[in-house]
Amino acid sequence: MKVLFMCTANSCRSILSEAVFNHLASPPFVAVSSGSFPKGQVLPQSLQTLREANIAVEGLYSKGNDAFADSPPDIVITVCDNAAGEACPVYFGTALKAHWGLADPSHVSGSAEEVSAAFNATLAIIERRCQAFLALPFSTLDRASLQAELTRIGTLRAQE
Repeated sequence: MKVLFMCTANSCRSILSEAVFNHLASPPFVAVSSGSFPKGQVLPQSLQTLREANIAVEGLYSKGNDAFADSPPDIVITVCDNAAGEACPVYFGTALKAHWGLADPSHVSGSAEEVSAAFNATLAIIERRCQAFLALPFSTLDRASLQAELTRIGTLRAQE
């Protein structure tokens, strides 16, 4: 099952989501990410946050939705408010769609510690949501039930 995490720039939240999901998942699950208006580079702080969490960064790069035209995802999850209102491209076809909105940690200003804390908080939310997704009883969920679960997972915050 291919899960596409989509954001506007594909440089921070969608990249973090792709990396965390793949870190936690095993086949047949795989995550990819894209941006509706890709920045063309991953933010260095995104990569640093992943490295500090011992999550692989190899192969992560900023790309557009057209990268998946020949290999559409099964599920499309938008992770930023900008992408939530955008229409998924036609070639995503019958993919289930959900919104797991996240505040953009790259907009946090302050000390290096404050910026790092914002990225780590975002990573914690992503991890909790990915764990909840991967714990779903897929063999017993019909399409409507899976859609409902995806929506529910999008409301989860980091464990306190």
